Amino acid sequence: MDGTHEIFMHRCLQLARLASGFTAPNPMVGAVLVHNGRVIGEGFHQIYGQAHAEVNCVNSVAASDRQLIPQSTMYVSLEPCAHHGKTPPCADLIVREQIPQVVIGCVDTFSAVSGKGIEKLKAAGVKVITGVLEKECRELNKRFFTFHEKKRPYIILKWAQTADGFIASHTGPVRISGEVSDRLVHRWRSEEMSIMVGTRTAIVDNPRLSNRLWGGLHPIRLVLDPQLKVPRDHFVYDYNALSFFITDKQTPVPESMQAVSLDFSAPFLPQLMEALHGRQVQSVLVEGGANLLQQFIDGGYWDEARIITGQAVLGEGLQAPQLKHAILHETITLDGDTVATYSKHQQ
Repeated sequence: MDGTHEIFMHRCLQLARLASGFTAPNPMVGAVLVHNGRVIGEGFHQIYGQAHAEVNCVNSVAASDRQLIPQSTMYVSLEPCAHHGKTPPCADLIVREQIPQVVIGCVDTFSAVSGKGIEKLKAAGVKVITGVLEKECRELNKRFFTFHEKKRPYIILKWAQTADGFIASHTGPVRISGEVSDRLVHRWRSEEMSIMVGTRTAIVDNPRLSNRLWGGLHPIRLVLDPQLKVPRDHFVYDYNALSFFITDKQTPVPESMQAVSLDFSAPFLPQLMEALHGRQVQSVLVEGGANLLQQFIDGGYWDEARIITGQAVLGEGLQAPQLKHAILHETITLDGDTVATYSKHQQ
């Protein structure tokens, strides 16, 4: 391999990322059709429920190049599907278009696909090459793979802390991060399927939990409120985004409310993971408060942590959560704030 496959697979990844925040619970996928080193078509899965990357790729081919399709190679970042979902199987499309070779980034471990697309292609005489930029392709869809392989959402923990390690004062929230960091957080929100806060944060901060400083879809709001103490005039009850309230099974819930009822006499996080998986919630951005974040850390229910450290010094207040078994991946500075990204060390 002379690197050509990697070049076109990188383009698949570029295309796939354009749909960040719009495809869940489907994966992000990019596809490129190449004839003798020239790209004649490309596409990506743009919105959940609409055409997949392979379809958009083939449809993008100019009329003057249509006759070249049976002599071309398709590059796709994820194994083409072989089942009928909201759209027809993409493996069937490739066979129908008589594309002789397909280069795949990584195998789809979703049980409805999981090698079946590759089998269908090979059975039709299509040459299949797999594992090109496999690590990068799996990283792109880490939420999708975690959801199907671990049967729970991909969990990202996020908080802002002062230079001396406090997340808030004893009397309530304080301004810690700057405007640039705020915009980054709203971009993060646009990339996740849901966002979660605890009861105290929902009451004291009265957050909107939206990505109004960035484009894209608002995440589903998950509010941990076992006894439904959050006042009804708070923003989490508005209609700008869907809200799920995580309640105790003993708490009466109005029929109009979207609720996830759990048994809080037992550990609630395993129950919550199962409930969210059943509702097809593929990722959760946990934004606070400190107690809720620490419960996720102590329980081992997290995949990534993003910590913003501002320049302010409080001297005393509510201590920031303490990460355990964490690997630092990246540190950047934004207008005086330090943004650190961690992943969980697999024990």
